[in-house]
Amino acid sequence: MARKWSIAVASLLVLATVTACGNSNNLKDANSASPGASPAASTSASPSASGGTDEQVKLTIAWWGSQARHDATQKALEQYTALHPNVTFESTFSGWDGYFDKLAVQYSAGSAPDIIQMDAAYVNDYVSRGLLADIGSINTADVDPSLMESGKVNGVLYAQPLGVAAIGMVYDKTVVDKLGLKAPDFNWTWDDYYAFGQEAKAKLGNDKYVYADQSADLVDYTAYQYSMGKGYIYDAEGNLAIDKATWIEYQTKQKELRDAGILTPPDLTTTDKELDPQLDNVVNGNAIVRHLFSNQVGAIDALKPGTYEYASLPKGSEAGGWLKPSMFWSVNAQSKHQEEAKAFIDWFINDLEAGKTLGLTRGTPVSGEIVAALSPEYSEGDKKGVEFMNQVSPDAQKFVNDPVGYGNFKNDYKLIVEKIQFGSSTPEQAYEELLKKAGEYAAAAAAAKK
Repeated sequence: MARKWSIAVASLLVLATVTACGNSNNLKDANSASPGASPAASTSASPSASGGTDEQVKLTIAWWGSQARHDATQKALEQYTALHPNVTFESTFSGWDGYFDKLAVQYSAGSAPDIIQMDAAYVNDYVSRGLLADIGSINTADVDPSLMESGKVNGVLYAQPLGVAAIGMVYDKTVVDKLGLKAPDFNWTWDDYYAFGQEAKAKLGNDKYVYADQSADLVDYTAYQYSMGKGYIYDAEGNLAIDKATWIEYQTKQKELRDAGILTPPDLTTTDKELDPQLDNVVNGNAIVRHLFSNQVGAIDALKPGTYEYASLPKGSEAGGWLKPSMFWSVNAQSKHQEEAKAFIDWFINDLEAGKTLGLTRGTPVSGEIVAALSPEYSEGDKKGVEFMNQVSPDAQKFVNDPVGYGNFKNDYKLIVEKIQFGSSTPEQAYEELLKKAGEYAAAAAAAKK
């Protein structure tokens, strides 16, 4: 079923695909695409970029991501300071793990950064606690309105989208070809998924596995429930809506695959780290298939160029995949430099030279003009990311930001499902534990509103 985002993204990607040619040394990290409106991006900072003052200001800024994102962002910060010598930056960069734990501690200590890379799982939670500033003054004329809605709460913009990503799967084509297997594709079903697993395992032998076990990742179950026609895992009121029968069916099947050696065993699964050359079980050769977001295509392609191809998540009665904002910039409501922070974000999404520096390190830029300027520079990995988006977007499911209070639920979900993986819990017991944990989150969210 087509959605508003899907149509907008597909239209933009047609433009990108038509104009893509040549290679780039700067577009190696991510390949998500996002909708843009009419070309109106500026080629220099907006008049208010310095915050309307020449006072010396040091902005603190934090983000997560790969080394390529880090390098490009640091260069962009230098560009901004060159344009506005009164503004300098103190930056903090890390991987995803622990990023929001550290941010929570910083807020408690009153030392959170002025500018924060934000994720959809936490937007509602942080807004409900009054921690993010209204950034509605940023110029978003060249950004698709439907994408902008993902950063709003009650009509107020608190998080500026920086791109949009599709979820699907990546597989090691060299292994698939060597084994003579029919490759996964963008129309495969759950029956195809199970059949591929059995056939591949028979040829791989005992010490190699077909799928990286991602059953403890809430993303994977969300996709399964969607594909079974049971809707999203949260309802319109923000309550957990994991369908019991569907969840037990899914986890029971995952156990069967694990016992058959089709999924990675728990010792490899719990040490898996996505896109780490040593710990990613697909990159290091322990398995051949895992889920992946389109804004990670460039990163995995750079690790082993020409090795990987891509597929959709398996389909049931419906598609399982969706589109989501790749990430956001938000401004700390406690910051003393909110105007300067907003001016920087305005420049970051609208300035053409900034766009060239940042490339696709946070997904394809939200500005249509910047997308058009970058597309001739796409590398082979970038082109694969564009094609990934083109394939997934037509029937992408609806994406919803996590409800208030549920920002850390996926971490609890992971710990609960890991008990199934290690055989210390059953799917039925784990489901009851999930409900109990959801009740605690709901109670805490309700108490916070009083």
